[in-house]
Amino acid sequence: MIRFLAAMVAAATMFIASPAAAYWEYGHGLIARIAMNEVQPETRAAIRALLAQGDLIETPECSVATVEDASIWADCIKPMGDRYAYAFPWHYQNVNICKPFDLGPACEGGNCVAAQVERNARLLADASLPTSVRVEALAFLLHFVGDLHQPMHAGDMADRGGNGVAALYGVIDETNLHAIWDGYLAERAFTTPPGGPDGVVTGYSRSQLDEFKQGDVVDWSREMWGVSKDYAYPLLLDTDPCDAEVERPVLSASDIETLVPVMRDSAVKGGMRLARLLDDALIEGKAPRFRRF
Repeated sequence: MIRFLAAMVAAATMFIASPAAAYWEYGHGLIARIAMNEVQPETRAAIRALLAQGDLIETPECSVATVEDASIWADCIKPMGDRYAYAFPWHYQNVNICKPFDLGPACEGGNCVAAQVERNARLLADASLPTSVRVEALAFLLHFVGDLHQPMHAGDMADRGGNGVAALYGVIDETNLHAIWDGYLAERAFTTPPGGPDGVVTGYSRSQLDEFKQGDVVDWSREMWGVSKDYAYPLLLDTDPCDAEVERPVLSASDIETLVPVMRDSAVKGGMRLARLLDDALIEGKAPRFRRF
């Protein structure tokens, strides 16, 4: 009977929120809304004005009507095939946690999330560009800052961001480390009271929030790589991840309790940093310089 109930709970959970959909809703949307609440009024008005012209990018099946919609646009367009196939590698950077941090190999040719955060911030800041280009850049930027602050997009063990690490999450056994962070853990972290964009930010001082805005994409990448290295893998595997040979490990209740504040902290940092990039681009016309990683 217990096994039957567990199976029913697992099935119900799968229908309620798949891992992909859960991070879309609870991760990207939350970080975008934190940023929208944080930016200057002029920036907020400029964002709304750009999104109001979302029809210019001609993706009617993928709305950018709100910042929450726009924050998942870069995932929504993936099924469009050749039209946006070039953007597939922009969502992540697989920097090996078992080696010293080095963003260069993962960002060859600018094909990584850190490089694309900077590139789209530059496009957004350039008021001479067509509005359609800047709307698309805004949607990419809203999404990619979120991706950068999902640690499984920042560091891995040559296992496709944890997709190759089969794992158990409670009674849910058809999952992996990446899906846990993308979906189940994200939903848990961002809805645990106090939840939502206002609730998740509660408890941080103004000085802490301002401090989160410091640094650049390399600093932020190193930090999220460190979360993957110090939390995501070792808590799941219960050992040094670089020496581990564990089959189908379980993320325990105590592990989840430890990871919830870590994930919330990453989201708040992402929201603050996104707000800084948006203020810089839309008020001052300032954006990160081009660099080779």
